[in-house]
Amino acid sequence: MKWRKRENRRLMPIRDQKDPARGVFTRRALLFMAVQAGAMGELARRLYKLQINDGDHYARMAANNRVSKRLLAPPRGRIVDRYGIALASNKENWRALLMPEETTDVSATIERFSAIIPLDERDRSRIGREMRHQRRFVPVMLRDFLSWDEMARIELNAPSLPGVLIDVGTRRVYPEGEMLAHIIGYVAPPNEGDVAGSALLALPGMRVGRAGIEQSQDERLRGNAGSVEMEVNAVGRMMSEINRVEGMPGEEISLTIDRGLQQKVLNHIGDQTASAVVLDCHNGEVLAMVSTPSFDPALFDSGVSHAQWIEWTDNVHTPLINKAVAGVYPPGSTFKPAVAMAALQSGLVSPTNRVFCPGHLDVGGTRFHCWSRWGHGSVDLHGALKYSCDVYFYEVARRIGMDRIAQAAHQMGLGVKLDIELPHTRDGLIPTPAWRQAHHHHWNGGDTIVSGIGQGFIQVTPLQLATYSARIATGRAVEPHLVRAINGELDPRAQAEHWPELGMPQNYLQALRDGMFAVVNEPHGTAPKAQLDLPGMTMAGKTGSAQVRHVSRALRETGHFNSADLPWEYRPHALFICFAPYDAPRYAVSVVIEHGNTGADAAAPLARDIMRDTLLRDPVNHTTPPPENVADASDTLE
Repeated sequence: MKWRKRENRRLMPIRDQKDPARGVFTRRALLFMAVQAGAMGELARRLYKLQINDGDHYARMAANNRVSKRLLAPPRGRIVDRYGIALASNKENWRALLMPEETTDVSATIERFSAIIPLDERDRSRIGREMRHQRRFVPVMLRDFLSWDEMARIELNAPSLPGVLIDVGTRRVYPEGEMLAHIIGYVAPPNEGDVAGSALLALPGMRVGRAGIEQSQDERLRGNAGSVEMEVNAVGRMMSEINRVEGMPGEEISLTIDRGLQQKVLNHIGDQTASAVVLDCHNGEVLAMVSTPSFDPALFDSGVSHAQWIEWTDNVHTPLINKAVAGVYPPGSTFKPAVAMAALQSGLVSPTNRVFCPGHLDVGGTRFHCWSRWGHGSVDLHGALKYSCDVYFYEVARRIGMDRIAQAAHQMGLGVKLDIELPHTRDGLIPTPAWRQAHHHHWNGGDTIVSGIGQGFIQVTPLQLATYSARIATGRAVEPHLVRAINGELDPRAQAEHWPELGMPQNYLQALRDGMFAVVNEPHGTAPKAQLDLPGMTMAGKTGSAQVRHVSRALRETGHFNSADLPWEYRPHALFICFAPYDAPRYAVSVVIEHGNTGADAAAPLARDIMRDTLLRDPVNHTTPPPENVADASDTLE
């Protein structure tokens, strides 16, 4: 019994006395509940912040993961001729772009792309340069001018190329190729300096004008950027286009050039190294401007190879230079009307004063030869221009001095800057004693004498010669220009029919015109080959042959010297200037044939053919291109 009682006593406390672990359990539960409550509170706070405070921000981030937005390069403005015929336009091409902000490892993406579409060192250098200088949201062009097969390979490997996309861009095309390259110019990818000056140029596909109208009117031709929004998947592949805002195209530039006349001038020049300019005497419109040989401007858009560049720059015929505005030549005898005007204005010489030409002029122990060994006898101004007598102009230059000659030449458009819309034009040079002394040399009498026939230090451009001819024809300070209209609105200069007067007496100008008329149309003039065969139309002109190499007195006096027997590079340049119709001048033409030997035999017939085509087409009086059968009629008038 006692044991049972003891057993009962042992069991009783188990049922009746308090459990000491109970309090511990309760505290743990409370602590756990407090932690849970805190966590839930923090979660609620974060959810509130995410959904209420930052909801818009994360919604935008989510949209950005789905939508890719980028800027679009605007289409470059067209360049057209006076009749609206395209001379520079755009054509679609495919390219691969990289959006740096859409890939976590740009270098790896570029390497994977290169394994699919090889990138040369030139491409890699350009890409690296653009990556360093552009913001991550601006796309970088990996490859341009993709073929269909290359596009297919890129699309097939899209999952491994995050941030890479295929885009349609434009490339510059020049339908007339070499024929108008020197006028239109060309475009090329922008360099670092260009991009620093305009953020628009950082866009893939943007080009910068590097020559011609493309350069001088570059900002007008660029336009304004557009944008596109695209829906993309998780690997950045484009699924659909959501929205597109097209860029504003560049302005359309209409030129004064008549494309058909340009082609005819080029056909007449053929493979000669030459330049020719056709100018409207009234308003200064340049109707044709040819420089040969030329180059293909389209090559610059995709990149010129080193071999091609060497071929161009090592060519003695300088195809990259626009000889019409950047080629400088001694004017030879085409300069004589300017000397005549200076003499008349000086009051020291009148149209009737005569000079005797025995075939040479001896001054201070030096003999200056006339082109005619037998001389021209006694000649006045009219005869001196007609026969192109060197001795007459030697003597006149000696009497009046170089400063007067330079002043008249500048008034007539020679040796001065002409306000034409082309870069890289040259001003030429009409030297003076002050100029010579500034270069630490002495000016002597012989310098003045040879300047009287357009030799020595004198340099002019073919564009200046055409302007000079137009100013003689009209007596007005005509300025040449190429831009006729912008977006259909006529340029003020295209409508200018009344340029300021030159300030030269009309009777003096008429004396020059009469002398130039005699050169072409009177017996024994120096340019009978320049006579027009168009009914009722005559032309006035002046020949010129400019030496590029000194011919010794001994060689001249042998009587057997013929410059045509010299190597090409030693022959004189052949020049001719003219205007027509004589009674009512409308067009002026200048021609320079490098090493063409004589103006009378080479340049004068070429100028005649150019003037004849111009008169038959009469570009200033047409609003549409003349019918080709009318234009071609000139070919049957030989």
